Amino acid sequence: MHNNTAISELIEAGKWISQRGWVPATGGNFSARTNTGFVVTASGFDKGQLGSHTFIELDHAGNRSASAAKPSAETELHLSMYKLIPSANYVLHTHSVAATVLSRVIKGHSLDLHGYEMQKSLTGITSHLDTLSIPIFDNDQDIDRLSLLVSDHHLHIPIEHGVLIRGHGLYVVGRTIGEVRRQLEGLEFLFACELERLKLVGLES
Repeated sequence: MHNNTAISELIEAGKWISQRGWVPATGGNFSARTNTGFVVTASGFDKGQLGSHTFIELDHAGNRSASAAKPSAETELHLSMYKLIPSANYVLHTHSVAATVLSRVIKGHSLDLHGYEMQKSLTGITSHLDTLSIPIFDNDQDIDRLSLLVSDHHLHIPIEHGVLIRGHGLYVVGRTIGEVRRQLEGLEFLFACELERLKLVGLES
């Protein structure tokens, strides 16, 4: 995939994601794997108003081309996920209320969902009786250290759809722009449902 194609797809995804309130206050970041390496959103831009100047181009080793834009501090986590999941061609990172709150109130190392028909919107999930498990990692301003934690987890339990960073947000992966958008929308719906369920029944149920 050419860089310009990937950038155009991420610009449209950014508009769609922003309209849903999942990337407030310039939060979040998006990336894609391309023929020459990667493209990733630069820091400090409204994700609903992206343009070609709001992206940074990286080679296969993660070195960036000359650009006046500031790279996101979380670029290394994107690159780490591409290394861990060779089939992933897109990473979308969002900051929705549901994902952020659930990642804080769930004290374990994963958010486990079952019984929801919408689980089947995630690749590989074929029944509401399956358990969909999204790993949760403690937030860390040291992105290299956080990336190592994610890598270590993946060696023992492969990451399939994405990860939650506690008090921070969601990272979703996908092979195509259609798949990553579907999985993001499916997860955000499931998170919203689970948050409402916990409000009604409490954490112990």
